[in-house]
Formats: sequence, C-alpha cells, structure tokens
Amino acid sequence: MDPSASDSNATGAVRHVQELAAAGIHRRYRKNAILIQEGDVGQNLYIVLEGRLRAYVADDNGKELTLGTYGYLDYVGEMSLDGGPRSANVEAAEPALCSVINRETLLAYIGANPEFALELIARVIRRARVATESARSVALVDVYGRLAKLLDEMAEEPNEKGERQLREKITHLQLSQHLACSREMVSRLLKDLQVGGYIDVRQRWIWLLKPLPRKW
Repeated sequence: MDPSASDSNATGAVRHVQELAAAGIHRRYRKNAILIQEGDVGQNLYIVLEGRLRAYVADDNGKELTLGTYGYLDYVGEMSLDGGPRSANVEAAEPALCSVINRETLLAYIGANPEFALELIARVIRRARVATESARSVALVDVYGRLAKLLDEMAEEPNEKGERQLREKITHLQLSQHLACSREMVSRLLKDLQVGGYIDVRQRWIWLLKPLPRKW
C-alpha cells in the first residue's frame, strides 16, 4: 500500500471528525459522569474534545471490565445507529468536553460525505476485534498474563537504558477494571514485579525496567 495514500486517508478521517464536531452541541462533563448507560436506547454520538472517556461493562455485583479509553477526537456511541440498546456504559474518566451529535445530524453528514461511512464501519470492526480479544483473554489467559500484556501495550518506546514508561498514570483499580480481577490481585502482582526488579514506580508512573517474564 502506498504510504502517502494511508497518510491521506488518516488526514481525511481527522478532517471529517473535526467538521462533524463543529456541527454538534458542546457539553462539559465532570469526572465519573455517565454519558451512556448500558441498555438504554440513545442516538447520540460523542466526540471527545478535551479529557478522556472510558467504556465499560459491569455485572450485578458491580465488577467492571474496561473496554477502552478514548481521548482527543475519538468518538463513542456509533453502535447506536441501528436503533438498538446501548451495549456498554461510557463515563468521563476525567473532566471532559464533548461535541454531542444527534442521529439526524450524523446521517445528514454521512449523506453529504459518504466516504465517512467507511471510517465508521472500520471503527466498528476495530472495536469488535478488541472486544473479541478481551473476551478471549479473560477466558483463556491467567491474571498475570493479562497484566503483562496490558502493561506491554501501554508502554512507550524504551529510553537509552532500555526502560519503558507507561503512556499514562494508571491506578491499581483502573488496571483491575481492564483485567476483570480484584484490585488486591493487581496490587500483589505489581508488588512482586517491583521486588523482582521488573518494574518501578516513579512519581506514580509505572516503568518497565526489563521485559516481563512470560509466567509468574
């Protein structure tokens, strides 16, 4: 594939999201505010302009599994275009500003810019793949294996010492929500890895000092 074509497609996708955001109503949300409730019927699309959103599912006991976090110019709510109930909860992981697009505005924009429909389809496919991988991981991989995979995916490129910092600060509770396990389990595993010299915590940032072992 021609790299210039890929760059052009990415630029076009960003332009479409920016144009769509300009057509919506801007709303601010406090941290932990619920934008989307699982099971509700809603027809709004939310484009993130500031802050971060978190999508998750929860069971009757309050146990949560994080499906993804979304930042600047990411959007959530596109699954509601079929008119069905919402498939997950979405909350503000931190104070956030979003452009809220109703279904009529979104469909009108797609009608005028049909190529944007391909971006929506591609986004739905990517998220379906992530959800499938998360389900497979929870079912088939032990907690340590899921933790090691998550930390590796969240880490930046190594510095001159070979150390890798996570892209964002993340709490033990947030990690447990990604892994569908208890916070106590995450805390114990991280403590063991720190004692073993595999990770370090510097000003609340987790650093990977060397490759994590495959099993623990």
